[in-house]
Amino acid sequence: MTPAAEPLPASIRSLDERAERDLATVERTVGSPWCNGANPMNAPAHHEERLPRKVVAVDAAGLLSESFPPRDKLLKPWLTTQSLAMIYAPRGIGKTHMALGVAYALASGGEFLGWKATVQTPVLYLDGEMPGADLKARVATIIASNEREAADGYLRFVTPDLQEDGVMPNLYRPEGREAVTAALGNARVIIVDNLSCLVRGGKENEGESWQPVQEWALQMRSQGLSVVFVHHAGKGGQQRGTSKREDVLDTVIALRKPADYEPDQGARFEVHFEKARALYGQDVSPFEAALTTLPDGNQTWATRAVSDASEEQMIELAGLGLTMREIGSELGVNHSTVVRALNKAKDAGRYIPKPKPKKKPTPKRGNCDDD
Repeated sequence: MTPAAEPLPASIRSLDERAERDLATVERTVGSPWCNGANPMNAPAHHEERLPRKVVAVDAAGLLSESFPPRDKLLKPWLTTQSLAMIYAPRGIGKTHMALGVAYALASGGEFLGWKATVQTPVLYLDGEMPGADLKARVATIIASNEREAADGYLRFVTPDLQEDGVMPNLYRPEGREAVTAALGNARVIIVDNLSCLVRGGKENEGESWQPVQEWALQMRSQGLSVVFVHHAGKGGQQRGTSKREDVLDTVIALRKPADYEPDQGARFEVHFEKARALYGQDVSPFEAALTTLPDGNQTWATRAVSDASEEQMIELAGLGLTMREIGSELGVNHSTVVRALNKAKDAGRYIPKPKPKKKPTPKRGNCDDD
C-alpha cells in the first residue's frame, strides 16, 4: 500500500501557485516560450522578436510589373490620397479654423483658400480640445457660409463632450489607435486636431515617443487613407517637439502671424509650405489669409500673395530713406512682409536703421508789444 503523500508546507504551495499564475500571464502575453521544445531561459522578451515578420522584396522588373493605385488629388494642389501632412502654428492663430475649412471643402467637394476639392471625400475629424458647443457653432457657421453641402455621413466628428467618460482616444496607446481605427467608417481622410491633446505619453522632444503614432499613420496610408495632423509651434516658431515627425510627412504647412497683426483681427495668418513633395512654383508660394465675419453672421475668407522680394532689395531701399510702406509699394509686397524682413535683418546685424532726423525747433514769435 502506497503511503499517502505528505502535504506541502503553506509557503511552498504559495510559491507554486504564484509561479503558475506568472507563467499563465506570460503565455497570454507572448505565447508559450517553451512550446515545441524551446528553452525557456533563452526565450525572447517580445513576441515580435520570437516570430520575425515576413519581408517581401521584389526586383526592379517585379516592381515595375506591380499595379499600385494612383494617388489622386483630393484638395489641389497639396492633399492627395495616401498623404501624410501637418499644419502647425502658434496658439490662437487659427489652426482649427483652417483645419475645419479643409475638412468641409473635402466633404462638400468645394474650395478653401484657393485649394479645390476634386470630389467629395469622407472625413473623420478628431477634435481634442474644443467644447462641444463651440465646435457646433463653428461648424454651423461654416455650413451657412458655404453654397455647397457635405454629403450625408461625409463629415463626422469625434469630440470629448460626446464620449461617455469625456476622454478622447490616446493615439500614443494601442487601444487608442484601435479605437480610432474602429471609428473610421467610410473616412478617407483623418484630421487629428491636435497632437498635444490626442497623443498623450512619452517625451515630446524624443523621436521614439513619436514612433507609435508614425507607425499608425503609415498603416493608414497603406490602406489608402490620408492623415492631416494639427500641431502647435514652439517658442522658436518651429513645430513643437521632435523634428522626426516631419520625416514621413509629404507636406508641412506653417501658419505665421503677419508682422502687423493685431489681436482683434482674429484668424489672420500667412500660409507657408515648409515641405511639399512633388510641388513647386506657384503651388507653394506663400500667401496671407484672413477670416471676416459679415453683417449677416456668415463668414468669408480673403487671400492675397506674400511676395518673395529679396531682403537685399528691402535693405537697399530702406538705406535710401524710403519708409516701410513706401518699400512695400515699390516692390509690390505687403507692408507686414517688409516689417518682418527688416526686423529679422536688424536682429541678425544685416541692417542698421538710420536714425530719424531731429525736428528743428519752431522759432517763437515775439509779442506785438516788443515792436
